[in-house]
Amino acid sequence: MEFTGVREKTLVIIKPDAIQRGLFGQITSRFEQKGLKLVGVKMTYLKQEILREHYVHIADKPFYPAVEKFMMSSPAIVQCWEGLDVVNTVRLITGITKAREAEAGSIRGDYAMSVACNVIHASDSIENAEKEVARFFAEGDIHDYDKTDYQHVYAEEERNK
Repeated sequence: MEFTGVREKTLVIIKPDAIQRGLFGQITSRFEQKGLKLVGVKMTYLKQEILREHYVHIADKPFYPAVEKFMMSSPAIVQCWEGLDVVNTVRLITGITKAREAEAGSIRGDYAMSVACNVIHASDSIENAEKEVARFFAEGDIHDYDKTDYQHVYAEEERNK
């Protein structure tokens, strides 16, 4: 089923704690079950340069070196998801940053207890999503394909906006 509507993209990082705890499948399945489209994925060790760029808003904070060390402690899985209103949808599924206070049923609410070790990063705005996707994926790393179940995910008027 062809999708002609506006397709937003967002970045998800499945963090080292989730990889070490074997949560990759459970986390990814939340987005798949929602009906979102995975258009890019790779496993990588995050380098200091990309982390400093990604976390520029906290790079001068006293706790930043610990964040960087944690994010470099194990591979991470970087994903690009696509769909209508995907940035907000992914943020809802992810839950709030302070995992102990995240709602049950959200990824952080179900799998995390920490602010730092909170298993997942998700873009917080359309503007940041565009920058973050470009930071972690080269043009050829994002794949455009027909998701045949869209007729059961979105109403026809949503698919054709």
